[in-house]
Amino acid sequence: MRAMKTMFIVMLLLVANAVVGQQKEIDLFTVPLSNPSKAGKLELDQISGSISVTGYEGKEVIVKVLVMDGDNSSNSTKNGMKRVGSSGLNISAEESNNVVRINNEAWNRKTDFEIKVPYNFSLKLETVNNGSIKVSGVAGDLEISNVNGSITLENVEGAVSADTTNGAVKVDFKAIDNSANMVFSSFNGDVEVTFPKSLKADVKAKSDMGDVYTDFDMTLAESKPEVDKKQGSGRYKVTMEQWVRGKINGGGPELLFKTFNGDILIRSK
Repeated sequence: MRAMKTMFIVMLLLVANAVVGQQKEIDLFTVPLSNPSKAGKLELDQISGSISVTGYEGKEVIVKVLVMDGDNSSNSTKNGMKRVGSSGLNISAEESNNVVRINNEAWNRKTDFEIKVPYNFSLKLETVNNGSIKVSGVAGDLEISNVNGSITLENVEGAVSADTTNGAVKVDFKAIDNSANMVFSSFNGDVEVTFPKSLKADVKAKSDMGDVYTDFDMTLAESKPEVDKKQGSGRYKVTMEQWVRGKINGGGPELLFKTFNGDILIRSK
């Protein structure tokens, strides 16, 4: 089947009569897939706002946004002129070979995305400020990154890489195939991951200001500091880090858990 490519562009002018901090709900578009019978992928990164993605039984990607409107009050003036409207919102989506890429150019406005994707979908999601990332009910590889907000993944399958700076990471796996390395990390926040009891993994975990907990029967390895030596430009540097290492159900791919200020919880179900 010849690959299809589709571009959607939405230019929205948000006019007056909004109140300070009001959210406007906007149904943007539905994106058809080149081959609905096969797995797909969604890619979205933005500066400000939350991202929520839910798996469903359909064969298209459905996109909706909640836009935080500006201050349209009568007190908003400039050079003797009254403000009557805010700037436009520019969002585009491009589909090619079942990969849907959404581009949000509203750099100075909080935009919350609510998206539905078919169950068999991989995701690459990033946001920076004023929002969390939440994913529910998808079976695909997940690459999730946040800076100032939490990450919550529920009822998911596939390999996961989840990283945030300020916020908790919470992941609940529906199923796992014990074949992929995965990473779960935060700087300020707990890292809590729940796996099926059938999990087979090599665990590597570290919290500078917290502790590591698990209800798995983990076989612990001797805890020795890792030494990293670097030399160059007339300088010599030695770094030592100590990790908790262990095997679950005989071992398997490496699962890395890391936080600076928080606890690590590795749960079974």
